Amino acid sequence: MVNIEQGLAALEAVLGKPTQEIPLHQPYFVGNEWEYVKSCLDSGWVSSVGEFVNRFEQRIVEYTGVPYAVAVVNGTAALHMSLILAEVKQHDEVLLPALTFIATANAVAYCGAIPHFVDSDPTNLGLDVEKLRDYLKTHTVIKDNLCINKTTSRVIKAIIPVHIFGHPVEMDALQALCNEYHLTIIEDASESLGSFYKDKHTGNFSDIAVLSFNGNKVITTGGGGAILLKNAALAKRAKHLTTTGKRPHRWEFYHDELAYNYRLPNINAALGCAQLEQLEQLVQKKRALAKKYVEHFQPISFARILQETKHTKSNYWLNALILNKANRTFIQDFIEKAHLQHYGLRGLWTPLDSLPMYLQCPKMDLTNTYDLYDRVIALPSSAQLLKQHGGVQI
Repeated sequence: MVNIEQGLAALEAVLGKPTQEIPLHQPYFVGNEWEYVKSCLDSGWVSSVGEFVNRFEQRIVEYTGVPYAVAVVNGTAALHMSLILAEVKQHDEVLLPALTFIATANAVAYCGAIPHFVDSDPTNLGLDVEKLRDYLKTHTVIKDNLCINKTTSRVIKAIIPVHIFGHPVEMDALQALCNEYHLTIIEDASESLGSFYKDKHTGNFSDIAVLSFNGNKVITTGGGGAILLKNAALAKRAKHLTTTGKRPHRWEFYHDELAYNYRLPNINAALGCAQLEQLEQLVQKKRALAKKYVEHFQPISFARILQETKHTKSNYWLNALILNKANRTFIQDFIEKAHLQHYGLRGLWTPLDSLPMYLQCPKMDLTNTYDLYDRVIALPSSAQLLKQHGGVQI
């Protein structure tokens, strides 16, 4: 039997009894942020050129192990550019989960391509690889090394796995599937900085991947993102296309193709450099918070805390309470009562296939998606929560 009071008591045991709103996720500034940002202000180098942009990109490379990083203004721009680099064209279809933030689908639409929605895996909230395999087997055909949708006759060009809440998708199985069906993988690692699959950081399982540094992510640049690449020529092109297609020159402005003003400003990169210096500590704190959630929600019989699966290490960007059975009424009531007690909970994103602009898009059976939508509640997950609000100390 579901019991709201039990859930609220577990929240209080972890986070203490707040007197003001505990957001779902907020940034943590305790390092060199003021110093680095002030350096930008003092030097006047605050825009898209400056030492911190290059330093930030290099630090991302060092941490993730992906050879190249191109910093951009936000994760959506990173997704848009990644699709362009993957040569996704107008009317191509791109597979992506229906249960994710809207930016993933919007970036596909920006290219004139068509989102093709796939179902989610209840074990990690990412796309369900085995269910997708069965779907592609019956709904597509391979012609001239292209995956063709039998129903629409369009090319299915790429797939965007999203590491939801920081929990990695089963990438080995997905890579094998994509090799079989000639699909380009673009990893949406926006939520998974600090997460690993089989001891490799997310973003290493495709030629192109993206990160986000929005204010609610593990580290932030205010707004910001990055494209991770393995190929030097592709990285060079990414930097060119995100810098308005301008040929390098000290004073002349010559642009050789249609491109985008997507480069990350130096002042944002300065903030990111300071945040990256604390990344290991932040992930450690978030994992400690997840452990406390598991401990204090363990006695509750009607739900469980989402935990990392075998071969993965999650950053636990957002902690998730998963009901044993779908119950939309409970989710709405629990979130409302939690907010009255200053706990900033929320549910999952509205499934993308139900939004007005995507109603006509192709999709597979989405039973798991809608079941999870009625079962999952995101819990406050900031790195500083335990100490800040008087809960159990790290």
